[in-house]
Amino acid sequence: MTVLVTGATGNTGRHVVAELVRRGERVRALSRNPAEARLPPGVELVRGTHTAPETLTDALNGVTRLHITATAGLADVGAELVERAVDAGVRRMTIVWGGYVGPTEQAMAESGVEWTRLEPQEFMSNALTWADSVRADGVVREPFDLPSAVVHEGDIGAVAATALAEDGHSGKVYNLTGPESLTTRERIAVLGAALGRDIGLEQISRQQAIDRLLADGVPVADAEYVVGWHSDPPMEARTVDHTVEQVLGRPARTFAQWVSEHLDRFQGS
Repeated sequence: MTVLVTGATGNTGRHVVAELVRRGERVRALSRNPAEARLPPGVELVRGTHTAPETLTDALNGVTRLHITATAGLADVGAELVERAVDAGVRRMTIVWGGYVGPTEQAMAESGVEWTRLEPQEFMSNALTWADSVRADGVVREPFDLPSAVVHEGDIGAVAATALAEDGHSGKVYNLTGPESLTTRERIAVLGAALGRDIGLEQISRQQAIDRLLADGVPVADAEYVVGWHSDPPMEARTVDHTVEQVLGRPARTFAQWVSEHLDRFQGS
C-alpha cells in the first residue's frame, strides 16, 4: 500500500516522509522539483503540486493513503483534490490545517473515508526568521512578547505518520503544541544560552511587522492575518496540550531540542 505525501519537501511534509520511511511504509512524495528534494532513499519522487489536482492521475495511481498540507492556493481546489483521491482509491487521509477549517478540511471530513485533521499551533521553526538578525546584530525584532506553546515540526510529522499508518485515529481532530508555553523573550533566552551569548529583543510596531512580510512577497491579507494572530494568539496556542505525547507515546520535543538541531543557522556572520 502506497502513501502519497503532498508538500513533501515542506516544513512538515519532509518529516511526514521521514517518519513513514522509518516505519517501513512505501512512500510516494509529490514535489515541484524532485531533483532537489533531498528525501530519504527509497522514496518514490513524483513531480507535481496538490494545487493542480487535475494533473495528479498518475501520482494517485495505487495510492491508498494521502497526506495533505494546507498551503496557499489549496482552498480553491481542495475539494476537487479530495474527490479525485477518493475516486482513485484513497481510503485514509490526514491534513495539516491552514489555521482554520477551510474547504479542503471540510471536504475531507465529508469524504466518507477515514480522515484525521492536525491543528498545530505556532511552529518552532518560525524562529528561523530570526537567524539573519541574530547573526548580524545579536538581536531579534518582533512586535509582541506573548506566550506560545510552540510545537516542533517533526512532532507534527510524526503524528501525521502515526495517523496514516495506524488504526484508531479516524475522525479525530488533534490540537498540537509543544510541552512548554514560552514568551518571545523566553525563547530568545533559550537560543542565547545555546549560542553562549546574549540575544536582545527589539520590539517593532505592528505595521513594521506587516511591512516586513510584504517585503518577503506575502500577500497583504495573509500578512495582516499572521500579524493579527500573533497579536492575540488563541488560548489553544498559549496552552500546553498533551496530544503529541498521547499519540506518540513519548514527550513532545522542547524548544531547546529544536534549537540544538538548528544552531548552525544562527552562528557565523
